[in-house]
Amino acid sequence: MSYRGRFAPSPTGALHFGSLVAAVGSWLVARHAGGEWVVRIEDIDPPREVPGSAASILATLEAFSLSPDGPVMYQSERGDAYEAAFERLKTSGHVFPCWCSRADLAVHGGMHRHGQCVAAPDPIRPPAWRLRTPDETIHWHDDLQGPQAENLLDIAGDFVIRRVEGFWAYQLACVVDDGAQAITHVVRGADLLESTARQIYLQRLLDLPTPGYLHLPLVLDADGRKLSKSAAALPVDPADPLPALRVALDRLGVKAPTGPVTPRDLLHAALNEFKPASLRRSSLAGIGAL
Repeated sequence: MSYRGRFAPSPTGALHFGSLVAAVGSWLVARHAGGEWVVRIEDIDPPREVPGSAASILATLEAFSLSPDGPVMYQSERGDAYEAAFERLKTSGHVFPCWCSRADLAVHGGMHRHGQCVAAPDPIRPPAWRLRTPDETIHWHDDLQGPQAENLLDIAGDFVIRRVEGFWAYQLACVVDDGAQAITHVVRGADLLESTARQIYLQRLLDLPTPGYLHLPLVLDADGRKLSKSAAALPVDPADPLPALRVALDRLGVKAPTGPVTPRDLLHAALNEFKPASLRRSSLAGIGAL
């Protein structure tokens, strides 16, 4: 299958510089491979969603000439697909209902590793649903970070795939949608590196292909905090995209041409200079407000 990558933001606010770097990085890798690049809005957490955020993010991507190949997918419209995957896991005995509170899990280091609920069923409160996690080490190769290995039971435990409120958890929705969108390669921030083993395990249970992975260094503020959680995480300006786009390309190790060009021209000139090996492994620190 030819290369097919994606950018999958959550609509919890305007697009900030760290997300712009992830979007540009995934676009560059996909275009360098001669492949397609699609966008998915991961809007499955209504309490955290900011009204109008999804439309704002998509408009900002267009202002930066980051146009997807095909229609945008919205996870809020994908409930039937997640339900089908959940029922398959339930039928095969891989999930179980869990009423454990944080207090129940505190005595176990805050993590669930029992394969079954240790709390008494609550006839009033609905349960969360967890995936039974084996004592198994998942190995994979990250195209930037190198060989990886993670023991599921030690790192993830029996993780939630359907929350108490009935909302679908990120891990399940991401895996189902990567399969539905025929994603062959995932380029995203290094904060999601630890999710990869869980997603590979779910892919195996659901008979879905495992894509290649490349985790970009996080953009950090001057104090070493992830930019999305920092006061420096001001939104990029879609009315004046060139300054932020130049800085993003520089942070990805790409020398962009100077001069008055359009975002589209700048991206395509950068693509001519881009090599995946130019992506930096170290943290992208020291960003101030743009």
